[in-house]
Amino acid sequence: MTTIGILGTGRMGVRLARMLAQVGHRVVLGSRDPARAERIAAGLTLPQIEPGTYAEAVRAPFIMPASFIRDGLFDLLEDLRPQLDGKVLIDITNPFNGDYTDFILDWNTSAAEELQKRFPKARVVGAFKNVWWECFDAPVFDGHTSDVLVVSDDAAAKRDFLSLVDKTPFRYLDAGGLKNARTVERMTLLSGELGQRCGYFPRMNWRLVGEPWEVGRADHVRELISR
Repeated sequence: MTTIGILGTGRMGVRLARMLAQVGHRVVLGSRDPARAERIAAGLTLPQIEPGTYAEAVRAPFIMPASFIRDGLFDLLEDLRPQLDGKVLIDITNPFNGDYTDFILDWNTSAAEELQKRFPKARVVGAFKNVWWECFDAPVFDGHTSDVLVVSDDAAAKRDFLSLVDKTPFRYLDAGGLKNARTVERMTLLSGELGQRCGYFPRMNWRLVGEPWEVGRADHVRELISR
């Protein structure tokens, strides 16, 4: 059983705590208001979830901040800087503005990259950025699991994360290095707009579809084209 410290008791933090506890992990659900964490943990009725403060949650080997940059994520983590060293820091945030219509970061960076830049001794893994909160309540779409795109510049941290979430009800795709978080975050901004236009928001997600390409089939197509 692995321990995950979640910093935040909003709709994403609580759902992730429940999902990770349901697959057998110990979760310390941290809040700036410990009484709120106690109420939420009691309501989830999962013995693996323990309420606590931010300082208690950050002692875990895996740390998952569930807060927005606009709401002071960087300042929150700055106060806990010494305890981040060497930890796997799972970044789930997108740099949304207040009404979710745009981002507060430039196009040439991402929330994940900014976290790694500010906390270079942490092992940052970006994940769940493309998953809207209601997907955790019902993760299967028409019989199919949807994808979580995972980015990191630390191959070992990425492997540790994938082992952590192995039994959870999503398909996890290695989406490359942290710079690809720029694309993942922008995809989420787009999916929010599309979801609202189609009437799906906030229950929608991506799934990469495809199948292995047969060499023989490719050679046959090239032969036909060359005639």
